[in-house]
Amino acid sequence: MTHDHMIELLDLDAEVLHDYFHDLISWVGREAPDHPHIVDLGAGSGTASLALARELPDSRITAVDMSPDMLTHLRDRADAAGLGNRIRTLEADLDQPWPDLGPTHVIWAAASMHHLADPAKALASAYAALRPGGLLVIAELDSFPRFLADTPDEDVESRGHTESAKRRHEAGMHMHENWGDRMRQTGFTSVTERHFDINLRPPLPAAATRYAEVSLSRMRHSLEERLSPADLAALDNIVAGLAGRDDLSVRTERTVWLARR
Repeated sequence: MTHDHMIELLDLDAEVLHDYFHDLISWVGREAPDHPHIVDLGAGSGTASLALARELPDSRITAVDMSPDMLTHLRDRADAAGLGNRIRTLEADLDQPWPDLGPTHVIWAAASMHHLADPAKALASAYAALRPGGLLVIAELDSFPRFLADTPDEDVESRGHTESAKRRHEAGMHMHENWGDRMRQTGFTSVTERHFDINLRPPLPAAATRYAEVSLSRMRHSLEERLSPADLAALDNIVAGLAGRDDLSVRTERTVWLARR
C-alpha cells in the first residue's frame, strides 16, 4: 500500500468511526492537566494530533513518526487548520533510544504500540518521558474492520481476516496484548480499561464505502501469496462492486487503556 493510500485509510478510519474517536478524545481531554504537552506516538496522518489540539486549545502537541511522508502530510494539515504553531513534528524510530521530548504530560499511542519490536522497552521510555501524574493512553484494535457481515461475501472476507491474522503473528506484531498488565509492570498506576464494540449498520455514508474499498484492497494485495486464486478473484469482484451496494456495515472492536505515571 502506498503512503497516499495509508494516509487515506487512517483519515477514513477517524471519519467513519467518528463517535468512538470523539468519545476517546473527549475522555483524554477531561483527564489531561491544564496547558499539557502531548506526545502523539506513531502520529501517522495526524488525525489525533489535530483532534487533541482542538479539544485542548491550551495544549502543545509533538507528533512523532518514522515516516517523513506522513509527517509532511501532518504538517500541511496542521498549517491548513491554523494549528501549525501548536503542533510540531519529530521524525524518530521508537524502537531506537527515544529523543528528548521535553517535559511531557500526556503520551498518546493509537494503533502504534503493536508495531514496536520491544513493547516493554517502549513502555519504560514512555514512563521516563512523562512528568509525575502524567497520562499514558494506549488505543488498540481487537479486530480489524469487517464490512460484509450477513452478506453472501462474508465467508471470503472472514478467510482474508484469518490469513491476515496469521501474517501479523508471523511478523511478530504485538496484537492482543494486555496493555493494562504491561503498564502496571512498568510502574504505571490507576489503569483504566475501556472496550468499544462498534457496529455501524446500513445505510452508511459514502465515506464508509470508500473505507471498505481501501481496507479490502489492502487486504487483497497483502495476501497475494496466501489466498486461493478463487478468493483473490472474489475479493477483486467485491472491491469493484462496492460503490453500488447498500448492505455494507462496519464492525470492529477497540480497547483503550489510560494510566498515570
